[in-house]
Amino acid sequence: MARFHQAAGLAACIGILASSALMANRVASQDGSSEGGSQAVVLKAVSAFDSIVDPKARSIAIFDEAGKVLQHPRCLNCHPADDRPLQTLKMIPHEPPVFRGPDNMGAPGMMCSTCHGPANVTVVAQSAGIQSIPGDPNWHLAPLSMAWVGKSLGAICEQLKDPSRNGGKSLEAIVEHMASDHLVGWGWNPGKGREPAPGSQQQFGDLAKAWLASGAHCPTG
Repeated sequence: MARFHQAAGLAACIGILASSALMANRVASQDGSSEGGSQAVVLKAVSAFDSIVDPKARSIAIFDEAGKVLQHPRCLNCHPADDRPLQTLKMIPHEPPVFRGPDNMGAPGMMCSTCHGPANVTVVAQSAGIQSIPGDPNWHLAPLSMAWVGKSLGAICEQLKDPSRNGGKSLEAIVEHMASDHLVGWGWNPGKGREPAPGSQQQFGDLAKAWLASGAHCPTG
């Protein structure tokens, strides 16, 4: 019975998406080329920065490399500057219209979990170009205090280090979140029809840990 309700819910979500002409126009053939045509970005290994002698300069260079992930749409889409999540590499407003809600999990009547289950679901009978529906057990928006869209990498860096804007986390906890959190890891497993974030979560985590170990310095600007 539970599986029946889940399947019915997914069918309803697909129907909602398919009935939106705006969605159909924007996400048709949601493969890498239609998402923006970008080629896969490779993350450098931490060892690539060993030749930088000055610890601060090395720390900044490492964070710049991690910024390829932090400023990729797979991350930015869940860190919007307002209450509406974004979609695709083009970072268009989420369709159908949904909003943050009191716990960053959607407004009453249209919670994130209405369509986003505990795992990605491939759409067998594709409609409006939708190849899969993203999912994670903890699917939600980042808190508004962690909005990244429109900010420089330096500003994002300072935000990550500020407990008043990062959910009260220590810098060590933030780095662990980046390296191990399952929802963060979705960025590299975004489902059929979506380009993953650059590199891998392990590479990203290694860069974050090396940044912390080298003093956690931020780029200027």
